Amino acid sequence: MSNNPYGSSYGTQTTGLGAAAPKAPSAGANGSGPLIKDTTTATFAVDVIQASRQQPVLVDFWAPWCGPCKQLTPILERAVTAAEGRVKLVKMNIDDHPSIAGQLGVKSIPAVFAFVDGQPVDGFMGALPESEVTAFIARIGGTGEDPVAAALEEARALLAAGDAGNAAQLFASILQHDPSILGATAGLVECYLLAGDAAYARTLMDQVPADKVDDPALSVARTKLKLMEEISALGDPVALQARIEGDADDHQARFDLALIAQARGHRTEAAGHLLEIVKRDRTWNEDGARKKLIEFFEVWGAMDPATKDARRRLSTLLFS
Repeated sequence: MSNNPYGSSYGTQTTGLGAAAPKAPSAGANGSGPLIKDTTTATFAVDVIQASRQQPVLVDFWAPWCGPCKQLTPILERAVTAAEGRVKLVKMNIDDHPSIAGQLGVKSIPAVFAFVDGQPVDGFMGALPESEVTAFIARIGGTGEDPVAAALEEARALLAAGDAGNAAQLFASILQHDPSILGATAGLVECYLLAGDAAYARTLMDQVPADKVDDPALSVARTKLKLMEEISALGDPVALQARIEGDADDHQARFDLALIAQARGHRTEAAGHLLEIVKRDRTWNEDGARKKLIEFFEVWGAMDPATKDARRRLSTLLFS
């Protein structure tokens, strides 16, 4: 893949960070409360965990100083209102209520999580275009997707299945349609990572415009590159396993084994090691095991079975 047979295309996204006027909460279609509301740490369990057992609930983590939040919030409100009760929107100001966002590993805002049956099942970060927000809500609420969102989903599925060639061609065709879709750019980078061409993946990432390199849409690709660099310095997994058998509280050995398992594609095993550290000593390495697990979630994707299973287990450890 080093000859770049798929092609690439890069563009810029319009951000438009103007603030929108506050919008009054909409009444729920079934009379069960407003579709759009604010929540606090004290009311999160009722507003989100309990409410999501009746219908999907989107949680928008935002802050007053966040420009992209001001862009995303009115888009979310319009899309939720247009969904006519299929989903609810709950907004949480992380300046006033930081703990829930911290527990869920929110590292940048805006961040949106979809809760169903009391558990986070999907999400995204950054101020997405309205079409992608509508497609996300349609997927969570049980209706159809727009063609671009469907193409992205198909390309990501191919990538997850290990078909880097076809995934790359589809990502490239999406970029030809709209060069500003950084999710497709990130996908193309990941294709080269999967094919073992980290050098060219780095080249593609370096070609992203300077004002877009920190965009949340590229976070998974950036994290994968970071993880690949980390595992190059790890030791012998047999020796690390022996250390754990000799001392179950050797958290560094267990942590290194998690990184090796991740590098080999053994996601359930990787998550298991990190969850065991969280269970034994949440404070180890400044909450390092949970933070690393959140990085893995970014790499695997919100809908990957390993992510969903590990996120449920993590939620049980944190909130039970």
